[in-house]
Amino acid sequence: MLSLEQAVRAALGPGGSLARAVHRFQARPGQLEMALAVCRSLEQGGALVVEASTGVGKTFSYLVPALIGGERVLLSTATKTLQDQLHGRDLPRLIEALRLPVSTALLKGRSSYLCIHRMQQALQGGAGLGPKAVRLLARLERWAQTTASGDLAEVQDLDERSSLLPLVTSTRENCLGSTCPSFKSCHVHHARREALAADVVVINHHLFFADLVIRESGMAELLPSVRTVIFDEAHQLNETGTQFLGTELATGALLDFVRDLLAAGLQLARGLVDWQAVAAEFEYAARELRLVLGKRTVSGRLMWSGLVPEGLDAEPWQAALARLGRACEATIIALDTVSELAPDFLRLIARARAFRDRVELFTGEGRKDRVRWVELGQQARLVESPLDIAQNMRDHWFAADQAHRTWIFTSATLGDDEALSWFTGACGLEGAAVLRVGSPFDFPRQAALYIPPELPLPEDPGHAGQVARLAGDWAGRLGGRTLLLTTSLRALREIGDRLQERFAGGVLDVLVQGQLTRRELIDRFRRGSQDGRGCLLVGSASFWEGVDVPGDALQLVVIDKLPFPPPQDPLVQARSQALQAQGRNPFRDYFLPEAVVALKQGAGRLIRSESDRGALVVCDTRLQNKSYGARLFKALPPMTRLQSEADWLAWLDGLTRTDTTGAC
Repeated sequence: MLSLEQAVRAALGPGGSLARAVHRFQARPGQLEMALAVCRSLEQGGALVVEASTGVGKTFSYLVPALIGGERVLLSTATKTLQDQLHGRDLPRLIEALRLPVSTALLKGRSSYLCIHRMQQALQGGAGLGPKAVRLLARLERWAQTTASGDLAEVQDLDERSSLLPLVTSTRENCLGSTCPSFKSCHVHHARREALAADVVVINHHLFFADLVIRESGMAELLPSVRTVIFDEAHQLNETGTQFLGTELATGALLDFVRDLLAAGLQLARGLVDWQAVAAEFEYAARELRLVLGKRTVSGRLMWSGLVPEGLDAEPWQAALARLGRACEATIIALDTVSELAPDFLRLIARARAFRDRVELFTGEGRKDRVRWVELGQQARLVESPLDIAQNMRDHWFAADQAHRTWIFTSATLGDDEALSWFTGACGLEGAAVLRVGSPFDFPRQAALYIPPELPLPEDPGHAGQVARLAGDWAGRLGGRTLLLTTSLRALREIGDRLQERFAGGVLDVLVQGQLTRRELIDRFRRGSQDGRGCLLVGSASFWEGVDVPGDALQLVVIDKLPFPPPQDPLVQARSQALQAQGRNPFRDYFLPEAVVALKQGAGRLIRSESDRGALVVCDTRLQNKSYGARLFKALPPMTRLQSEADWLAWLDGLTRTDTTGAC
């Protein structure tokens, strides 16, 4: 009988089972190197951190040993899209190729599944919905008759931003559990039962942290029976974890509660309580909390180091919190009078008590080991968060009784030093085994790097306009095929507006984040080179990663400036102050490593296969003029460096014969 290492070598090697069964599979030394490291971890236990550069094939590197090893596996990835890809494509073809009797399950958070009970409530109270929401509700009702999973990802062209979705999905707070009249057909319950019975369970980081923090269900039962835990796209783990290990009070959640309160009261206990008055007072208190923050329309975070957020008067702020606290108490009293009539009221009481407790928390001063801020956008969020997940990981997940378990953490970008300390330090993994595997791509031949020499510095007011002008020139010359990544929403708006104005009715489609769903934007971008109308996609935040467009559809990536963390961000400031207190240099030990990882992520959008060719442009002269630029250069793939504009334009022209230059 073959050992695990021998079986993995046979599967991943030339002429092995994957080469015979998987279309276009190629044996790669880096892939095998990573897979053998995973084998050792599976046999010995403990934690392994692997930075596997683009093209290594890290998915097969961890899945093949895990599947052949035969232990139960919990696989967590960054997004629901990647979950669907792993469960729907990668796992089935590997299981078939390896001929293994392995069962798999896909488990997402509650908001991904249709809640039959809440959909029926929405249908009964649909008079207040707009025409668009009514049409979507009818469409979901028809789909509900045929779906087996209840996973809303099955619904074609469903806008995840739809205001209807909270009405037809559940949360931990409003779920009725086993007392729900639709419990037997509950899609969330069914998904969790399948997960508990499966050999391999695919989840996402958000669900992992959310479920472990509250010990609500699912993961709390699943994790103890799992021998191997794998985190793909692990670079997102710390930011995701701090979100769920913190405490939040959001005005959007308060208004959702008002809607549920009114619906349940009028449907199940009409006339027993003046529900309109109770709900109106609660809603008024929630809206007053938002109004006291002022007419701030730009998204951002307000510092909050004392009792009151930065720039606010103490008296109206404390008055708004006090009024919300009183509204919570009044609502609890009202609900208590009808609590025996339906389980809906018990859940509403629990939610109101949780809101009251959070109001009390945010009325006092913050804890010393945490940071507070108010996040402004369409709603206001009061947040208190730890600086990282390190201590929680050490205390709860890597305790002595967990030593038998294997933890695998992998991503294409986990730092720029041999110890991968950017990742291991924040996640409490200082003692983990570490491996870095380089890319098999021939970057000097496949890709070029250019830094426009005459651009103003990023803080100059004219910088964004210059980036828009140059990117428009290059995209026009290339016939689209361009992804422009910005480091701020302000730059996204200015650059996107300028480019859309320039190419209005012209030869290129300028796609801008926020104007369509992310999936629609990427699908349209991929089609650009196929239907003859090229595309220039302008994105920020999430578009720096997870965009996989191999081939000629994407040949130019433009980055507006070096992606340093915003120094005015409360979490960034708190982390900087913590480093200073330790006698460390915040720029060297925090700002620069963060920029390195983000820059590597953005650059990684360009070359996705051995046949790709393209160019990366960084519109920030600091990359070559500042001493720290050498560290950033070293972190990037070894692309051909273009020094002159003539060389740059020659490379660009070499990528395509198409010349569709738009008139300015």
